[in-house]
Amino acid sequence: MAKIKPKRHGVVTDMTAMCDVAFLLLTFFILTTQFKKPDVEQIKPPSSISEKLLPDASLMTINVTPEGKFYFTPVDNGAERVQLLEKMGAKYGMTFNDKEKVAFAKVQTIGVPMNQLKGYLGLSEDQLKTFKAKEGVPLDSVNKQVIDWVQQSLAVNPSYKLAIKGDVSTKYPKVKDLFEGLRDIDFLKFWLITSQEGK
Repeated sequence: MAKIKPKRHGVVTDMTAMCDVAFLLLTFFILTTQFKKPDVEQIKPPSSISEKLLPDASLMTINVTPEGKFYFTPVDNGAERVQLLEKMGAKYGMTFNDKEKVAFAKVQTIGVPMNQLKGYLGLSEDQLKTFKAKEGVPLDSVNKQVIDWVQQSLAVNPSYKLAIKGDVSTKYPKVKDLFEGLRDIDFLKFWLITSQEGK
């Protein structure tokens, strides 16, 4: 008389399915997590007791170095970045080819005047990682390119938000020029990035 062995493959199948789901979830989180991008230059923001976190989406950033150089970081959306580049090109009488548009969609931050932007976008990825701006994006009484980047970004999407990160040793007139430029385009609501008090 033949013995009937109990079927156990159902348990194995269930465990395999659970492992598959776990790996799928892990892969999803790894691929969709956005890591904080390092600053192009060392900036030590002033401290405060605020614990409010910045939103991740639709956020553009202006960094001000201790020497008063400005860097502009557009919103992290490739298609909208290309629209921004086209708008800035139209404002400054420049056109950009497809290769330059692809490079702009991937670039971390802008730290050059418009007349140097084409050369900047032509750099290799390794060169871009180590690039240090000599003058940054201009902002003075006659040349307000930082403000133009903000204004044209808002023309692409009016719901964009702005965060400003200045070094604790940045000279006040530079920050004042920035605030006045934003006031001139009637953009009065933005965040100031600070470090936690005591850190």
